[in-house]
Amino acid sequence: MAVKATPMLNTTSMASPKQLSKTQYETLAAFRYSLRKFTHFSESAAQSAGVTPQQHQALLAIKGFPGRDCVTVGELAERLQLRHHSVVGLIDRLVLEKLVVRTPSPEDRRQVLIKLTGRGEKTLEKLSALHHEQLKRVCPELSRLLEQLNSIEKSA
Repeated sequence: MAVKATPMLNTTSMASPKQLSKTQYETLAAFRYSLRKFTHFSESAAQSAGVTPQQHQALLAIKGFPGRDCVTVGELAERLQLRHHSVVGLIDRLVLEKLVVRTPSPEDRRQVLIKLTGRGEKTLEKLSALHHEQLKRVCPELSRLLEQLNSIEKSA
């Protein structure tokens, strides 16, 4: 699936960054490692629930959209940072799995709204409960590392 292009930093026009200390590198590496462990947990949990990690993220983005329980294709593309046509394919697969339904928008019939089905809700509830428990376990470590990164920056 195509990923939306993200802006690259223009390092040639930026001022030279300060040299990082060994402690800063160690803290950054530990933080990235903790994030990666959580990502690995999340990917494995999704696959165990019978969905791909991207399908799980789509279900969460739909259910967690601010103010409503449905999204347009464009809104979902933005939330997932994917191109519109890639999200259409993802939605097609979610519809085939009976995890979401497409409905015309009552305000604008040209727009299609994507909403979770009962099966999609149950799948997401199961995954979200697992993720919530995992976050309770890793949050202290991530918080400690973020605080350490913040205090290193302030003292530099």
